[in-house]
Order: sequence, then C-alpha cells, then structure tokens
Amino acid sequence: MDSTLQERARATRRSLLEAAALLFAEQGYAGTSVNDISARSGRTSGAVYFHYASKEGLALAVVQHRFATWPGLAARYTDRAEPPLEKLVALSFDIAHALAEDPLARAGARLWAERDTIDAPLPDPFALWTTATTRLLAQARTAGHLTPHIRPAPTARSLVRAFFGLCTLTEALEGPTAVTARLTDWWLLTLGSLQQRPDLAGVLRRVRARGERAGLRMGAACGE
Repeated sequence: MDSTLQERARATRRSLLEAAALLFAEQGYAGTSVNDISARSGRTSGAVYFHYASKEGLALAVVQHRFATWPGLAARYTDRAEPPLEKLVALSFDIAHALAEDPLARAGARLWAERDTIDAPLPDPFALWTTATTRLLAQARTAGHLTPHIRPAPTARSLVRAFFGLCTLTEALEGPTAVTARLTDWWLLTLGSLQQRPDLAGVLRRVRARGERAGLRMGAACGE
C-alpha cells in the first residue's frame, strides 16, 4: 500500500474511532449502532466493518486507545527533584482532566463500566494503575514522606479504586466538569493520612503551579 493510501486508511480509522467515542460517551454501548457511527463519522458502514470488523471491535479500540493506557501518563513524572506524592497528585489531575474533556477517555471509562454488555474482553487498566501508584508511594516512603503505618501496595489498591469511584459518582451526580473540584476535596482529606508532615494546601498549590508551567489546564482544580 502506497503512502497516500496508508494515510487515507489512518484518517478513516481515526474518524471512525472519534465518532464512536463521542457516541459511546453520550449514549453508551447498547444505545449506539454501527449506523450511528457511520452517520456521525461521515463514512460508510462498510468502512466500519472493514477497519474494525464489528461494533465490539470499535469498543475495544476505544478502550485500548485511551482508557487502558493511562498508566503511561506516569512516564511524564520522572523529575527526581519533584516529591513522589506530588507526582501522584499531579497524575490524578491529569486523568481527571481527561475524564472531563477527552471524548476518548470518557468513552473508554463508560465502556469499561458497561463491559458486561460487550461481547469482547476489554483490557483491565487497574492493575497497571495500581503498579504505577505503588511505585510512587514506595519512592515517597524511601524519601521519608509517608507516615510509618502506610504500606505502598495495599494503599495503592485503595487509592486507585477510591479515585475511580469518586470520578464515576461525581460525574453521575454533578457532571464531568465537577470531577477536578471534587478531586481537590478528596486529596485534602487523603493527604493528611499519607504524609509524614502534612502540607495539604502546599502540595496542591505546587502541583497547580507546575501544571500551569507545563501548559496543563488545571483551572481551579488545585486552587484554594
């Protein structure tokens, strides 16, 4: 296949993926048909079946594209001068921002929640999230930032599950734009039990400042 055809195929796949993500996020998996995706993307239903084989194939691609790869965001936080707990907080706001504004991320989260209705095995991102969180907590313990009773692995499991539950319930009750504000409330509560020397407002203020310098739109998420 020459480069022009390859580029055309990539553009078609991308437009189908984006259209499917928007519809899955808005209507859910059961409420979205191949014809809906075709109409939203401006492509034929034949293109859907050619590139993704089925609606299940598209759902799997949406989850793999964004939701299941969020642990890779941790790779952005490699600066050894930045305290590990602040890296963890910043990572959580990155994910919360994606849940609020990125259609692919929102669709991936909704599809995973609706996985029992999808005739395809969806990847489970939580083991990878927990591994990344455990690593940051272990670094924080080595640096003397954690209270003595905190064990990184079980604490990471609890944090990841609580975070996802917070995001899911907040969206259901208040809408996606409220997620980052509620996450601030959650960290103000949670950091007090994690830190050896609590500095709740200071952590959130520094995370916000670093995010702004990096060009991340964190808004009031880490504000006072």
